[in-house]
Amino acid sequence: MAGMIPRGGASGKMVMLPGGVQPFLTSLRHLGRMPNYRRPHLSGARIFFTVTLADRDSDLLVRQVDLLRTAVRRTRAERPFAIEAWVVLPDHMHCIWQMPDGDSDYPTRWRLIKSRFSRQLDPGPRRPSHVRRAERGIWQRRYWEHHIRSDREFHRLLEYCWANPVKHGLVDTPHDWQWSSIHSDARCPRERPCAVEKVVNAA
Repeated sequence: MAGMIPRGGASGKMVMLPGGVQPFLTSLRHLGRMPNYRRPHLSGARIFFTVTLADRDSDLLVRQVDLLRTAVRRTRAERPFAIEAWVVLPDHMHCIWQMPDGDSDYPTRWRLIKSRFSRQLDPGPRRPSHVRRAERGIWQRRYWEHHIRSDREFHRLLEYCWANPVKHGLVDTPHDWQWSSIHSDARCPRERPCAVEKVVNAA
C-alpha cells in the first residue's frame, strides 16, 4: 500500500505517513541502499536527516545518549546550526536542522558529530574498508537528508520526528519517549496532541 509502513515491525499495524513524506523516506527501513546522488548545498536551508548505526539491532544511541549530546554540543559550538527537531531512537535518529545564512556545510558537521561520538567507544566489527578508511564501524557510512522546501513540508516532517517512537512500538504517545525534542517544543504541548495522532493512528 503506497504511503504506508508497518508499525513496530513487518507484522505490526500499518501507519500512514504524512502526505508528501513518503517519496524521500522510502529508504528509512533499508538505509544501506542509498542512492548515489549529488547532495545539494543550499545556504541557510532547513534539512531533515536520518542517521543510522551500522548495527540495526543495537541500542547504543539511547544507552550512550550523553556522549551523543556532548558530540552535538561541541560541534555546534564550533559550527553553529539551529535544531528544529531531534528524536533519538536505539539504532537511528531523525532531526531537522536550520543552517546559518551563508553556510551549507552540513556534511562536515555530521562527520564531526559521528567521529566525536565514535572515538569515545570501543569500535564495532570492522570490515577491511573500515580499516582502510580509519572508521570504527559504528555508523552506517551514509545518511539520508532532504532539503525542506515549504512550511507545510516542514510541519509534516516535524510530526514525523515526534511520532517516530510510537511508529516503532517503543511508547504509546510521543511525549512518553524520553529522547525527543517534543518535550521542549511549545508547538505541541502534552495536553494538545497536534497532528501527531494522525501520523501514528492513520490506517
